[in-house]
Amino acid sequence: MTNNIKNYNYPDSSGHFEEFGGKYVPETLIPALNELEEHYLDQKSNKSFQNNLNNLLKYYGGRETPLYLAKRISKELGYNVWLKREDLNHTGAHKINNALGQMLLAIEMNKTRIIAETGAGQHGVATAACAAKFGLKCTVYMGEEDIERQKLNVFRMNLMGAEIIPVTSGSKTLKDATNEAIRDWVTNVENTFYIIGSSVGPHPYPMLVRDFQSVIGLETKKQFKKQSGKNLPDRLVACVGGGSNALGLFHPFINDKVKIIGVEAAGKGVATNEHAATLSKGKFGVLHGAASYMLQDDNGQVTIPYSLSAGLDYPGIGPEHSFLHKIKRVDYHSVTDEEAVNALQWLSEKEGIIPALETAHAIAYLLSEKNDIEKGEDVIINLSGRGDKDVNTIAKYLGNII
Repeated sequence: MTNNIKNYNYPDSSGHFEEFGGKYVPETLIPALNELEEHYLDQKSNKSFQNNLNNLLKYYGGRETPLYLAKRISKELGYNVWLKREDLNHTGAHKINNALGQMLLAIEMNKTRIIAETGAGQHGVATAACAAKFGLKCTVYMGEEDIERQKLNVFRMNLMGAEIIPVTSGSKTLKDATNEAIRDWVTNVENTFYIIGSSVGPHPYPMLVRDFQSVIGLETKKQFKKQSGKNLPDRLVACVGGGSNALGLFHPFINDKVKIIGVEAAGKGVATNEHAATLSKGKFGVLHGAASYMLQDDNGQVTIPYSLSAGLDYPGIGPEHSFLHKIKRVDYHSVTDEEAVNALQWLSEKEGIIPALETAHAIAYLLSEKNDIEKGEDVIINLSGRGDKDVNTIAKYLGNII
């Protein structure tokens, strides 16, 4: 482990991870962000709120999710591969953990309307489900390109009563959906709660999303010790777009002697202009209210990312990931579309588990010749979502190359 910070306690009181993070938003949103932070910090130590959330996670969300030793691929690779099965959560991914937490905050703050952005649709589905459960109006912004490649999730959101607003500007993907959601929030801040789906955006969102998702790592620690008889695994691996599923697994281990690996989307290759490898190719800048690394041209304008995976097709990354990259606590790799699809097929055939295309990027790290994993290691992968939503995309991709 490199550059471990003992007693890791970020962000600071101003919402920064050193130079990353902060609140770079219109002045009209500052009171709303301050109010959200105040309520969150109050409820974080409120036993009634935490008990309510834990009960919802258990009886509505389906937690705890299993930690599964994938014996066939472990035997093939020569080390133990453990899968944290977030794909078995209600709505099919880790997104429900954060959506439930923020929904309870919205109710505590007497908000009557919910908005969200979504790329692959999993956050939109989780938010729509929570809004339906609590009887709140829900509007989800989604890029026109993502609506086309995630038709199943669009239909699921509609079934649960959410209004889907197609975004036709820019690249018509997650970045543009986020832009429109922020515009809506600025206009309707009095009655509207914006549930951000990843560890991005202005403070306190990166912090509270990470905290709500940390249930993943907390469970994993206990499960691994009980099932393996060892205190800690050797390595953690998760895909990284905005970064919530990764931080959810990583954060409870951040001060432990464990190697941590984040895997970005290299699209058609980092040597091309068609990728979403923010930490490999990005520069410092401000996007969606926070300072972080982002893909941009020489004039500082955001460039269009690309990934076959809608959930990783984003030009930025959460500020905490930028900080962890800077201090070398997390080692970030990138995986191409082709490598991810190969990994998706491999896991499906070997273990009977079809992962989300986002998750397949993390699985692909296992097959990389550059992963330096030693024989006998214990490696935990966050299986962040299931692949039902991606079958049409994969079928089309395979049809194009066969």
